[in-house]
Amino acid sequence: MEIILIRHTSVDVPPGICYGQTDVPLKATFEEEAAVTAENLKAYLPFEHIYTSPLTRCVRLASYCGYPDAERDNRLMEINFGSWEMKPFDHNNDPRLQEWYADYLNVAATGGESFAMQYQRVSGFLDELSQKPYKKVAIFAHGGVLICAQIYAGIIRMEEAFNALTPHGGIIQIQPDKG
Repeated sequence: MEIILIRHTSVDVPPGICYGQTDVPLKATFEEEAAVTAENLKAYLPFEHIYTSPLTRCVRLASYCGYPDAERDNRLMEINFGSWEMKPFDHNNDPRLQEWYADYLNVAATGGESFAMQYQRVSGFLDELSQKPYKKVAIFAHGGVLICAQIYAGIIRMEEAFNALTPHGGIIQIQPDKG
């Protein structure tokens, strides 16, 4: 199965703010960014099924690209940063933040999840997807989800995760050899 993953466009959140699963607004440049993404997406058409994270930043891009009825799945949400959501990393006094910086792969945000937990969530979705009869699907999601999908497909290793962040509005293609 061929899976095309599309990252949402730029968010209107100040740099350094932890926003994970918070439903944040998009920048005023949404229309211009989305137009570029929609044009680039034409090279991958057609799709047999479309999925999206239920967060507005993904649903809005899916709708702009012509898929207002994309199937929403909570497993495609960004990492849950729990009590750190919408706080600046630089002003977060939670003592667990230093533990997370030292081992973000395995340490969960307070009240949230670790990257390994997010990976398990996304992998579960992809395992289930691999059992479906589709040949080509599109998924509108978040940077962390796209990283997880690339790890799942064997394109990158977990340790390389955040060196592989897809730009906003970017598109990646995977063909996982699972299932």
